[in-house]
Amino acid sequence: MDVRAYNICVQEWSDALFRFACKCTGNADDAHDVVQNSFEVLWQKKSEVMDGKAKAFLFQVAYRQSVDNYRRKSRISYTEAPEESYTHSNPDLKRVLERALAQLDDQARALVLLKDYEGYRYEEIAQITALSESQVKVYLHRARKTLKEYLVSVEHVI
Repeated sequence: MDVRAYNICVQEWSDALFRFACKCTGNADDAHDVVQNSFEVLWQKKSEVMDGKAKAFLFQVAYRQSVDNYRRKSRISYTEAPEESYTHSNPDLKRVLERALAQLDDQARALVLLKDYEGYRYEEIAQITALSESQVKVYLHRARKTLKEYLVSVEHVI
């Protein structure tokens, strides 16, 4: 991969990578860091990455960094958790969906986002997450089942 191909990757995939990182981390600042680090890793390994595989490589790096970020933050204990205001009288669809995704663990959320939000095929998700295709299907099925149970509960009906 040369400088021109790298710049094309940045132009084509930075927005999608940022959306994915935002959904995985739940924080725009962390997502910016994940995206920047992903492109940095791509630049460092540009001689190893074939032109057609750059997208999968970037999402794989972003996924792993999001998992690492989650693990790092889970070790930190906060003395006071911020309270979220949520009104049941007029719920916003986006907020309900974000809360539903928050019910999932990091891996399940990433699988749902890769498949349903970014449109990856099972084989591509398996490559990105280092899982087998069968594992991706099973974990994705379980994640969707959890989402469905959350979304159809009386408290969350829109």
